[in-house]
Amino acid sequence: MKRSAVAVTAVALLLPLAGCGGDAEAGDASTVTVTVGYQSKTINTVTAGTLLRSLGYFEKQLNALGDGVTYKVDWQDYATGAPITAQMTAGKIDIGSMGDFPLLINAARGKQLGRPTRLVSVTGYNLRGGLNTIVTAPDSKLASLKDLRGRKVSTSIGSAADGTLVRALQRAGIDPDKGIEKLNQQPAVGASALSAGSTDALSQFVAWPGLLAFQGKAKALYDGAELNLPTFHGVTAREDFAKKRPAVLEAFLKAQSQATDYLHDHPVTAAEKVAKATALPAEVVYLYNGAHGIATFDPAIKPKLVSALKKDVSILKSAKLTGDVDVDSFVDDQYVRKALGPDYTERLASAPAPAASEVWAKGASETRAFKSPAELLAYVAKHKDGIRAAYVPDATTGTLWFADRAVWVADGEELLPFVTPATAKAYADGHDGARVVTYDTALERAS
Repeated sequence: MKRSAVAVTAVALLLPLAGCGGDAEAGDASTVTVTVGYQSKTINTVTAGTLLRSLGYFEKQLNALGDGVTYKVDWQDYATGAPITAQMTAGKIDIGSMGDFPLLINAARGKQLGRPTRLVSVTGYNLRGGLNTIVTAPDSKLASLKDLRGRKVSTSIGSAADGTLVRALQRAGIDPDKGIEKLNQQPAVGASALSAGSTDALSQFVAWPGLLAFQGKAKALYDGAELNLPTFHGVTAREDFAKKRPAVLEAFLKAQSQATDYLHDHPVTAAEKVAKATALPAEVVYLYNGAHGIATFDPAIKPKLVSALKKDVSILKSAKLTGDVDVDSFVDDQYVRKALGPDYTERLASAPAPAASEVWAKGASETRAFKSPAELLAYVAKHKDGIRAAYVPDATTGTLWFADRAVWVADGEELLPFVTPATAKAYADGHDGARVVTYDTALERAS
């Protein structure tokens, strides 16, 4: 993600200068502090941050090294990737996690400043781009992307969400530089601006769109999955740290893999752990990180993601945020290959779980899946007071969304959910007899 040079410098001055595996190892030779930069509220990085920290797996892996060194982990939490990059290039953070566009900036800044970094694993990804969403106010009359022409749109320049906005506007025939008034704001600031009416739309990454929709403070205007281009978050490490302490980096990646397995095996418990650590609603965390959530978690660096990263370079170059980035030299999977062993090849070939409708009942420790959105609606209609959250996949993109925030289309006996009004209308216009209906009407028809 991004931040002004002044803000980054201010953050840097506030951070401790000692305690990392590079320039400023704390204590004597028998004590090493490893500094990890993460983004607690960017919840598709949890296997390398929030969840990993709460489980203590990294510390356990370090203790198991048996090399006579006492390791300490300094977890540093940030709102975006830019300050993590600033501290990495200053030699103050050893390992960090951030989104695909910020990863490219991380690579560019590292090379420029003589502090090269490497992409060493992936956290959460979506092969269609559904991790980024453009939302508007609940009462907004904006109905499609084309309605943004001449409007104010808040985003975080240099972030994956900004990349989604640029590409979506280009496809809609709108100049992303001149066709809108772009406001460069932190996610929380943009969310406040949307609520205050000082911006017409907000393009942001996990978990802001889902959070605002859940709170009734926004509705989706554009589903990033409509681009059908992969987006992901990943783990980056300083090259000098990786070479000096490869066993420590491999311990981190083993721990990340353990956290990934924990998330897969205990998705509801994992969502509640992340919610407790971040103050985000667990229902929102599960929307992204659940068994059939928008994000798929796997540390393997899949070729599709590398290919997408190469396509992202042109967006950053056009915004003059980077020059050329040698993605092939930035990507380095040797450490995660060694950490995962024979499982790595299998993970490379794995695919996301198929889309499914799910209900999270009050007091339940696991969700219930349904074969179709209509079956979910029938269940919800009979158990209205016992539902904590209900999730349905968009009929065209597969992006999971809250059932009561989705746009519903009745097509004969079928009831189909969509994330945005535009995609629902497009489906209805292309199918004789199909029509957009309210959520309450959909519940009545299903019951």
